[in-house]
Amino acid sequence: MSQRYFTADEANDALQDVRPLTEELVEHRRALVELQELQSSMTERIAGNGGNVDPRELQDLQERLDEEVAGIAHCVARIHEAGALVKDLDQGLVDFPAKREGVDVLLCWRLGEDEIGYWHGLDEGFSGRKPLPL
Repeated sequence: MSQRYFTADEANDALQDVRPLTEELVEHRRALVELQELQSSMTERIAGNGGNVDPRELQDLQERLDEEVAGIAHCVARIHEAGALVKDLDQGLVDFPAKREGVDVLLCWRLGEDEIGYWHGLDEGFSGRKPLPL
């Protein structure tokens, strides 16, 4: 599959599909972190003295963890299918490949922003964001 490049307008149009997927992605990530903390706590209890943990509770927790991981994978795959790149699961940071004077760059968007208003070089990352236009 060849690389897709976006104009700022095309990337902003793509946000119609990417934004809800990113919102869902961030929610799955938050839930996963909470479940991982619970799993860690349970593991400590079990390691201490058996923790009086019901095996069904462990199985339920593992199933919930698996569901959140699958949800994350689904959202990332759908965002990538749209031509965008997920850069940060916690912040909902998504980049859109673009060209600036014939050089590959990334249009940068973070969940909570109304539209894509920044870009950066491939090696600069979020901290190197510059305001549009390219």
